[in-house]
Amino acid sequence: MLRWAVIFFLISMIAAFFGFTDVAAGAAEIAKVLFYIFVAIFVVFLVLGLTVAEKLRA
Repeated sequence: MLRWAVIFFLISMIAAFFGFTDVAAGAAEIAKVLFYIFVAIFVVFLVLGLTVAEKLRA
């Protein structure tokens, strides 16, 4: 998912360079949403990993 966020970010940078501002804005919004989803999933798995590790030690 982080790879897709980076891909859409690059698309938005290239589109902005060539003057396609609507495409750039759309791709930037998609990249932003995908990045936040990635961060949320990462935090959930981090918390789950820490709690499961704690239960396995006990």
